[in-house]
Amino acid sequence: MNEPDKLLNLRVCVVGLGLMGGSMAMALRGKCASLIGVDCDHRVLTLACQLNLVDQCYESIGDSLNEADLIILATPVGVILEYLRNLPGFTENSVIVLDLGSTKVEITQAMQSLPKCYDPLGGHPMCGKEQSSLKNANRDLFLGAPFALTCLDRTSARARDLAVQIIQTIGANPIWINPDTHDHWVAATSHLPYLVANTLAFITPLESKPLVSTGFRSTTRLAATPPSIILDILISNQVNILSGLGEYRKQLEILEEKLRSHDFESVKDLLCTGASKYEELIVSKIPS
Repeated sequence: MNEPDKLLNLRVCVVGLGLMGGSMAMALRGKCASLIGVDCDHRVLTLACQLNLVDQCYESIGDSLNEADLIILATPVGVILEYLRNLPGFTENSVIVLDLGSTKVEITQAMQSLPKCYDPLGGHPMCGKEQSSLKNANRDLFLGAPFALTCLDRTSARARDLAVQIIQTIGANPIWINPDTHDHWVAATSHLPYLVANTLAFITPLESKPLVSTGFRSTTRLAATPPSIILDILISNQVNILSGLGEYRKQLEILEEKLRSHDFESVKDLLCTGASKYEELIVSKIPS
């Protein structure tokens, strides 16, 4: 590379061409020197070639590493961890590694064990759809989204700068955060909402389908997320998710007790407090 700190001169390898990886490849197309796609499903690679999404396709990450300056791991958390265990045997070239996994503690711990030729940092774009796969990818998926970045002590300034370049290129907003704080916060903002949506869908009687409308659809939308993806997250962020479930259960129990005792004034206070917190968390962030 003539200018190693410029995205335009980077050979970028996206590993996993599903919703996130496919959208990332679309957003980076034409913004880097070359784009390499890796996916274990040859049908996905065929579609990627038909869409002219990448310059080269491989079914194995090992085949691509000698041609890449930057690797973006865009697979489920468990697969990312497997790749990180296997990376040491693939190349001795200098490579930056950025992941897009939904949890960060386990992944950044695994990154610590990589050989010195790898320059790793963790990432997590806070966006997505409940429908996965390359067919649902969209180059605008990241626009305006928070993009969490977690550094290791070994992460170079070059890797940090390039990560910010990538995030700005795809239209997202970088947020630097430590892995523990990330996993604690995301349990509340992403993982628990999925469990709530899934549970609500689970308990809703099928005979009520004629009355399913916008409220139910918006509340349970996340239940359509593939369980295989969520299971990885539940395993890797178990402690924070269990803590969140405990707090959620306590609040439901308080609400239930107030309803049973006909203390509707307290019910109103609880609802008003929740609505006020919603305003602070969400409404103030929505552009007018």
